[in-house]
Amino acid sequence: MPGMGLTAIGLTGVTISYMGIAHTFIDGMHALTGLTMFFGLIFLAAGILDGGVSTSNRAKATVLVILSISLGFGMYAFTMNTIESTNILAGLLITIAFPAIVIAYVATKMPERVKPIGSIIVLAAATGIISFVAFGFVSPDTYLLAEEIVEVEDSGPTGPIFPITILANSSVKGNPDYDLDVSYVQKGYIVEWANADSFAHTVTSSVDVGETFDSGLLNEGETFQLDTNELEIGVYEYFCIVHPWMTAKLIIEEPKEPVTAVIPEGAGIQQEGQIYYDPKALQISIGTTIIWINEDSAMHTITSGNSQEGPNGVFDSDLIAGGDSFEFTFTSSGKEDYYCIVHPWMVGSVEVG
Repeated sequence: MPGMGLTAIGLTGVTISYMGIAHTFIDGMHALTGLTMFFGLIFLAAGILDGGVSTSNRAKATVLVILSISLGFGMYAFTMNTIESTNILAGLLITIAFPAIVIAYVATKMPERVKPIGSIIVLAAATGIISFVAFGFVSPDTYLLAEEIVEVEDSGPTGPIFPITILANSSVKGNPDYDLDVSYVQKGYIVEWANADSFAHTVTSSVDVGETFDSGLLNEGETFQLDTNELEIGVYEYFCIVHPWMTAKLIIEEPKEPVTAVIPEGAGIQQEGQIYYDPKALQISIGTTIIWINEDSAMHTITSGNSQEGPNGVFDSDLIAGGDSFEFTFTSSGKEDYYCIVHPWMVGSVEVG
């Protein structure tokens, strides 16, 4: 029967696009597949009106294929997606399908009544549209008039940020993907994933496929924040739905007491016996925060690296005045040397185990 193939292809594309499988579908493919489906319905209706409903085995098999596609993909698409226009699409389909089915049935069983029934449906639709528009302008609830929208700014979760980067070219299988692969995060922190890749990715909990947390599609430059106060202490594996070989692990730990270090009075003067960072060498476990307090009258920095090679970019306090402080959480093992850019003889180290 003409149009059944186009209808099946279009319906498949529409349901898959509304499932949000890939960014390209969400951005434009649903419009193209929707157009294909509507063209298929037009040809299908024309074929029914011209030759009646086919009862051949081929037609029955095609109908079963269309029903299986719509039920298989459609059930998931319309119940699990978060696209607000899904109910509008479903309503449009019902609005178009109901009169089309009535007219097709009448055309096959009572062809002499097609014109009056078609005219009634057209007049009813026109009356409904005109009434909706008219009452929208004169009723107390002026739903067709523009209303002033007051935007409430959502500040999002608050707390110290634990950054994780989705690396460039991570969409290529085998390349490094999430940095860090294993993240030890104290409860109370806000984990923030930033997508540095040109492809869209997701941050989706693995064990329940997004029930615990799911970022949705993150385009290049976009971020997703997760409040660890909403999670239990434990291990959470996650992955990218679009590129399922991208996996990583989030380990939520009990909050740890921060370690304090000071920059003592006189540290800005190079002299024998002067203490510059106290303590000079620190040994801590992963996930520990160090707070440096400047007790000197001069400004100083706490900058990872050394005076010979310069900063290495792991952490940098910028200039901190007397009485101010700087804190940093160490999320990976290893040794980090640091110094003061203003007074390069001031050196210290942190060993994370």
